[in-house]
Amino acid sequence: MKKKVLITGGTGTVGSRLTQLLQQDGYEVAHLSRKATSATGVKTYLWDIDKNYIDPNAILDNDVIVHLAGAGVFDKAWTPAYKNQILDSRILSTQLLAAAIRQANKKPDCIVSASAIGIYGSDTTVHWHSEQDAAATGFLADVVVAWEAAVDEVAALDIRTVKVRIGIVLSKTGGALEQLAAPVKFMVGAPLGTGQQWTPWVHVDDLCRIFIHAIATQQMSGVYNAASPQPLTNAALTKAIAATLHRPLWLPAVPAFVMNMILGKEKASFVLGGSRVSPSKILGTGFQFQFEKIEEALGDLL
Repeated sequence: MKKKVLITGGTGTVGSRLTQLLQQDGYEVAHLSRKATSATGVKTYLWDIDKNYIDPNAILDNDVIVHLAGAGVFDKAWTPAYKNQILDSRILSTQLLAAAIRQANKKPDCIVSASAIGIYGSDTTVHWHSEQDAAATGFLADVVVAWEAAVDEVAALDIRTVKVRIGIVLSKTGGALEQLAAPVKFMVGAPLGTGQQWTPWVHVDDLCRIFIHAIATQQMSGVYNAASPQPLTNAALTKAIAATLHRPLWLPAVPAFVMNMILGKEKASFVLGGSRVSPSKILGTGFQFQFEKIEEALGDLL
């Protein structure tokens, strides 16, 4: 019998698609949300992070927790207030889950939590980053370190814990691909900065399949990178999008100082930098990517 899976952040880009794929695979899915009812028709339990409240039945009724909740990193300008929201939405929600699990009479079998490749920083070298690499410095890396430490509070309860460091998610609905493809569609697309920064991308379906694989594979615990085995530079990705959309690329690269003006220097540094991320560890568990090549992914999504 398939396990019952509770998803936080279940109505977002990844959560929505993960819900669909889990249901197709025979899992019973529920969401943990700030709203008691869901337009998706999925059973929904209530939580309120600000009030430190979670419906205890959310823990008791389900076997697995998939934790995706967190404010979008690129949804708004990085003001001090929004940077605090990015951090707090991850840390406080995770700590609330840990406290609820600690108090519950019935513990979940495992928790599979989102994390991010931002922990590796904006290293533009050819180095392949593995899960054993030390964390970089900077805002996003610091957020991921604190986030994973909060997830470890659940692991300390003797619950199998998997942390999935997510790359740049390519999806039909919003997210990075929409922002990258829009200027290309209007024939004003161009690489950013040098264009040589690495883009560790992953098709949303492959990412969701990694979460499902982690649920089903009892031997999995700890940290795993979720990025295609074939990362691209920003210039190569922009060129691939243009080829898929049959649009020309004729403009010069957008200079770094322009990106700094548009996004702010700190946020722009993440866009103008990048890291080459290795998925060897997840491949070693028997997982196979359905979309290894960018042409396959873009052909499916665009």
